[in-house]
Amino acid sequence: MTLALRYAVRSDVGLLREGNEDSAYAGPRLLAVADGMGGYAAGEVASAVAISALTDLDGDLPEDQLKDALKNAVARANQILHDMAAADPAIRGMGTTLTAMLWSGTRVALCHIGDSRAYVLSGSEFQQITHDHTLVQSLVDDGRISPDEAAIHPQRSLLLRALDGTTDAEPDLILRDAKLGDRYLLCSDGLSSVVSEETLHHTLATVADPDHAVLQLVELAIKGGGPDNITCIVADVVDSAAAPGLPSEESVLAGAASNGAARPMLRTNSPAGRAHVLTQTTPQAAIVIAHDDPAPRAANGEREQEIHGRRRWPIVTSVLALLLLLIVGGGYAAWRYTQNQYYVGASGGEVVIFRGINESVAGIRLSHVFQRTGIPLAQVPTADEQTVQATTSPTSLAGAQRTVAHIRSDYLTCQHAYRRLHSFQHAWKKYHTDLAAYKKKWHTAKPVKGKGGKTIATPPTRPKGPRPTIPTACPAEVGGGGAPVSPGAAP
Repeated sequence: MTLALRYAVRSDVGLLREGNEDSAYAGPRLLAVADGMGGYAAGEVASAVAISALTDLDGDLPEDQLKDALKNAVARANQILHDMAAADPAIRGMGTTLTAMLWSGTRVALCHIGDSRAYVLSGSEFQQITHDHTLVQSLVDDGRISPDEAAIHPQRSLLLRALDGTTDAEPDLILRDAKLGDRYLLCSDGLSSVVSEETLHHTLATVADPDHAVLQLVELAIKGGGPDNITCIVADVVDSAAAPGLPSEESVLAGAASNGAARPMLRTNSPAGRAHVLTQTTPQAAIVIAHDDPAPRAANGEREQEIHGRRRWPIVTSVLALLLLLIVGGGYAAWRYTQNQYYVGASGGEVVIFRGINESVAGIRLSHVFQRTGIPLAQVPTADEQTVQATTSPTSLAGAQRTVAHIRSDYLTCQHAYRRLHSFQHAWKKYHTDLAAYKKKWHTAKPVKGKGGKTIATPPTRPKGPRPTIPTACPAEVGGGGAPVSPGAAP
């Protein structure tokens, strides 16, 4: 028996929030939910960073490496948040919760920090398998308040632990047994703080299809007022060979990790335009001053004009100095303004963040590469490539990093699809090689029986599951020889 997952994920902004700061990922071996915090300080970036740091783990890992893999990925996400906040004070204060589960065979590692939650329905028993890192939970643990009081406590959302880049990440890491028939729920507090555990239990126990279950759970949170973003994943542990419904094969991103932030609109009154205006000065008439030769004196009173001219000279000098100061000061102010602007573009075939504006003045570029992302431009979806090639309008560093987080999510989705297709092709290639060797040895593709009817040889097992597909938005992958890698059809 081979265990697999059948899952569904859904994320909703809720009724009161302007944007979705939650992020989620559901794949064949990895489930994760992150609830960003910080509002204008880029909570959606924090949650997307946390999810992006985990997605590479969605593959075959030995069970003794599960906890370390999660721990290292969380530390990497925390360091990225630290570096981002250090580079841009405007986004200091952002952070995120994270609850993730990573599978290998019959073992599953649970990673948890913050107040997003994981539940399991095993048979008729429903229980929360994470422990909230909140002030009110610590008060409950100490016996100072009851769980009912915690639910209405004015500081029930105050976290004691989170991923925020300011301290070392300290997630809870637990290794569990995965059992056939178990159903898991991972969710942000936009669901668990509004819908009671009794209702969660009833919904998971009575709604068989994961897609219908996540839809109903979100609707229940909306009916409860929807005060926060709502994100949930429902995953069933099934037998990949005998399950009534096929295991899920596609990896799914939801929330901020999939949508990113709204792209800024191009405006005529752009920072580039304003900076250009600041560097322009009104043409001045040429002033020539001869310091050595006195003005010709005339007998008709021009001496008086010379005296007045000399008296005007200090005034002219002061005016010129003031004009020069205004020109230099305006140019400096314009330069300083450009250095507070950032945009996403390309350099050396890589997606990068530029500091400044995409303009030139007197042949001098007003931008330079500020941060390299490591994302190859040739491997991002077409829409993202067009965005990068056109360059985005200047924005804050946080805005540029939100754009990069969106591009990175799309890029990672494509890379994961490529890896799954390669694994599929490798499995089929190995199957054909082994089958050819079996036929050569036994002259048949069927099991070989010896005397007494005992099976003495069995042909290689045909790979299971459908052929993975590459999302249509992904570019053609380029192999080592420069030729596109074609997803060959399975027999």
